[in-house]
Formats: sequence, structure tokens, C-alpha cells
Amino acid sequence: MAESLPVTSLWLTCQQPARDQRRGRYVPATSSHPGKMLPHLAAHAISSYTAPGDLVFDPMCGSGTTLIEAMHLGRHGLGIDIEPRFTALAAANIALARSQGATGSARVFTGDATTLLGVVPASTVGRVGLVLTSPPYGRGTHGLVQVTGSGVRKRNHLYGDRERGNLAYGGWSRLLDGFAAILAASYQLLRPGGTVVITCRPVRHHRDDLIDLPGELLTLARSVGLIPVQRCAAMLAAVRDGQIVHRASMFGLMAVRTSRAQGLPVHLIAHEDVLVLRRGPQS
Repeated sequence: MAESLPVTSLWLTCQQPARDQRRGRYVPATSSHPGKMLPHLAAHAISSYTAPGDLVFDPMCGSGTTLIEAMHLGRHGLGIDIEPRFTALAAANIALARSQGATGSARVFTGDATTLLGVVPASTVGRVGLVLTSPPYGRGTHGLVQVTGSGVRKRNHLYGDRERGNLAYGGWSRLLDGFAAILAASYQLLRPGGTVVITCRPVRHHRDDLIDLPGELLTLARSVGLIPVQRCAAMLAAVRDGQIVHRASMFGLMAVRTSRAQGLPVHLIAHEDVLVLRRGPQS
């Protein structure tokens, strides 16, 4: 059974819509990535758990949100992604951040994070202050919506080449096995006392199958020796005068309405779970 921790902190990370958080800070093509982390979420984690000059690592960095926010906060970013088109996006975003005067630096590598020790420089081992990442959600992304004469179409909702080994398309068992390998290798990159922050949320796999992904990932993190510190909630909605203002996509709204019409008590997702763990000081 998956383990659990009480929620100890609420992060107001979506007071601005995601597109406004990225506007001017990321190249426009960044929108083609289907599972982007909120910049304000990444910035909050980085500023909370690191100091200027620290090394921040994302083993599944996508278009580079973790790296860019680290650079703007005076940290140094290191990222891996299995999809070359996304590492190209991350590199473009790194160049943009550098041109805007970001005081940190960043590097991105194309490779399989399940074998990340063979991808990153050996000098990285034992130096990372923070590992910040999020697992892929496979078909659980909604991408961008376009209304056409023949109806509604979505685009930019797929991660990439399933033949390349992308964990988004391997099923939940393979995703969890792969994430366990990533956490075990990331543990070796952490300095003693270093922090791991994982953002995730429960996922509905089939109509009646709700997977407690945060609980499963917490169990995996414990299994590789990481010590749980906090479980937080990072808002995917705004809070105005004590009321939640959702940021859900049209597809998200449609899915909830359809499920409720079928008798399933489904609600809009308004937050992501944030698991905070540490490597022991003497390990």
C-alpha cells in the first residue's frame, strides 16, 4: 500500500495564469511541451530549498522550466530529457535567460534519465543541492485547444516518440520502475542533506481506476533511502478573497461534467501534491 504524509504547506503558485508566467521569459515554442511545470512552482521550490550558487537538477526537464527558474534565481541548472526536440527547446530557453541577464547558468543533455549517471558529467556526483522534477502523465495531458469549423481539436498533447523509451507511454508499472531507477541515481548526485522535490497528482487511468501517484512515488522515494520531510499542495488555481478560481482547460471541464453525468463524483484538479524529501546528512 502506498504511504502518505499530512499536507503541511500550501503554495500559491498559480495566482497568474501559466501563459502569463511564461510570457517573455520562455520562447514561444515552449507551448508545444504537453506537461510543463508552472514557473512559479519551480521558483518557489528553488528559492525555498537552495541558496544562490547551488546546483539544481531535473532528470526529466522537458522544455527547461526548472533550469530557467534556477538561472533567474542565481542558481546553476542541470537537466536531462529523452526527447531531442524538448532539449532543443530547453537550450533555446537557456539562451533567452542568459540574454535577459540571468545570473545563473544551465546545461541540458539529451538522454535516458533511467541511466542518468552515464549521461551527466561524473563531476556532478555528490554536488546537487536540489532535484526538482515531475513524472510524465502519458495520455493524461490536454495540450492546446483549437476551435475549427468541424469542431474542437487539441494539439501539443503528446510527449514524443514512444519507440525512444519515453516513460509516458510504457504503462504505470514501467513508469514506476523507471522513476525508481531515476530516484536511485539522483540520490547519488545529491550532496549530503540535499533535497528532492517531486510534483505530481493522482491520475485516473480508466473510468473507475484512480491511481494514487503521489503515494506510490513517496513509497519509491523511501525505498531508495530518501527521508520524507514535507508534503505540500501547490495550487493550480488562483485564490481570490478566500475563493478558488480554477484554471482548468476546456477538456478538463468536459471530462468532469461527463464523469458526473455518469454518476462518478469527480472534481476539477486544483492543486498538485509536492513531496519534499532529503538525503541524510551522513549518507
